[in-house]
Amino acid sequence: MGEFSKFIDDKRRAVEPPKSMVDEKGKVVFGTFSREFESMDLVKAKKPTALPNCFNRLKLTLWEASEVHLKNGVLLAVVCDMGIFGKTLNIFYDKRTKRTYCWDTNLKSKDTQIAPNLINGSIAEAHTPVSFVKYVNNFQDGKAELSGKHEGKCLITSPNKEKTAVKAIKENYGTASISYNFSLTRLSDPCVVSIPFGKNRPLYSQKDFFKAEGSLIINGEEMLTDDDATAIIDDHRGYYPRKAHYDWVTTMGKCNVDGKMQYLAFNLTRNQSIDQEKYNENILWLEGKSSILPPVKFTRNPETKDFKDYAEWYVKDEHDMVNLTFKIYSLNPMILHTGIVNIDYYVTFGELEGYLRDEDGKKYVLDGMLGMGEDKTLLL
Repeated sequence: MGEFSKFIDDKRRAVEPPKSMVDEKGKVVFGTFSREFESMDLVKAKKPTALPNCFNRLKLTLWEASEVHLKNGVLLAVVCDMGIFGKTLNIFYDKRTKRTYCWDTNLKSKDTQIAPNLINGSIAEAHTPVSFVKYVNNFQDGKAELSGKHEGKCLITSPNKEKTAVKAIKENYGTASISYNFSLTRLSDPCVVSIPFGKNRPLYSQKDFFKAEGSLIINGEEMLTDDDATAIIDDHRGYYPRKAHYDWVTTMGKCNVDGKMQYLAFNLTRNQSIDQEKYNENILWLEGKSSILPPVKFTRNPETKDFKDYAEWYVKDEHDMVNLTFKIYSLNPMILHTGIVNIDYYVTFGELEGYLRDEDGKKYVLDGMLGMGEDKTLLL
């Protein structure tokens, strides 16, 4: 154990998972796990919310998403089932122009397929007349396939000194197209957690760091992967509280480690965990290994809703293992206010400044690496 290991709770140490996340009595298992669950049928959880169990399916949020980092930009590809509707979502940030493209298409929940697990060729996919997103999961072998496309109506946002992104949203729609096909190979340990949001109310997340091979075409321009191309897959299932908020930031790519460029990524999240020390998903991925990170807090200048052309997020822990400034150059707002669902969801892109430490105290300086984040508030 390293000098910073004392700041990591034992519950953050990965253990072998049971076959199922939910036992025969409907009780959910919580903790950190070393590999994928064979069964994650969270609909069978007993009273995860205050509503009767017959409402479980409507309250359960499911998605599989990925971030793919290429030389000139980063893709966010999502297939999502929120119980009352499904979604295909593709967002591309062009690092050269600091412009963000967002294609967002809703469909019926029943027409959205979320994989029952992440092994043995399980598939997550959704198709609409203008889009599809598809995952083929073979995590037992450290492999996955991602393909998709989207065309037509697109929210195109650029930094704007005169107006906040939210106020300018109605002026920024255009038409654009994107398609992609990637093969992914795991580079490090998986991060598999089941976090309690209540007594038997789970938030499951598995995040994995991959080498990416393939291509993306946006508006006719083809972008091929190179040796630096990487990806993270986020498989996510849970019962969010009626009022919920989470903050998230990540990076993936190569970093100078002891004079050599090596693969590196991290995940930092703050959500409704009832015990941040014992249950979180904060991790530093290195080539062939990982190091656990402690709980973090996010502060912002300005608040995300007031973003115009630049903002900074500050992400820190209490032990000097995490000390980052996220310099935001572009933001994609997704605002949905209805009588049933209210969502304020901002996806942000930019560069990082600062460092992380592993449990041995070794410092990794991340200056200039890609930053990607989310600031999301839900009222369900």
